[in-house]
Amino acid sequence: MLCGWIKVDGTDIDYPFVQTTDNSYYLNHSFTKEENKSGWIFLDYRNNINNLDKNTIIYGHSRYDSSMFGSLRNTLKKSWFNNIENREIHLFTKAGDSIWQIFSVYHLPNTTDYLATSFKDRNEFNSFIKLIKNRSVFDFGIDINEDDKIITLSTCYRLNDRMVMHGKLIK
Repeated sequence: MLCGWIKVDGTDIDYPFVQTTDNSYYLNHSFTKEENKSGWIFLDYRNNINNLDKNTIIYGHSRYDSSMFGSLRNTLKKSWFNNIENREIHLFTKAGDSIWQIFSVYHLPNTTDYLATSFKDRNEFNSFIKLIKNRSVFDFGIDINEDDKIITLSTCYRLNDRMVMHGKLIK
């Protein structure tokens, strides 16, 4: 199912994104549902694009030609960070358009602790935010509180590592 379009400033990410009932189908299927190695950009099956969760998660393969989420690795470079025009993620959906201010970029060994979509209370969310902000390669100086919603972009970095970007909903 088509969910919308994602564009990340300062990267080559500018694609429609989709969703299905699991997080494995689009790892090896294209936008048109044909089998392929590149997969497609997709929303976590647990998320609802029309009623955003505390953490909306979008996945994509990191292609060597910089397609899909391949250019996300460039956000770890100081030159990317130093250009303040590179600090937003844009989502365009039937429910409306949104802008997310990037507040954390990092890579780490394969883990799933950054992939929660909901939280039992404010303390759990605040602990989560502290965890993912502390991992960031750069200090974006963005404050986040318990009333905020965030977006997470996740892709492969190396064989057993993940590259992650987080943004805060600002509009």
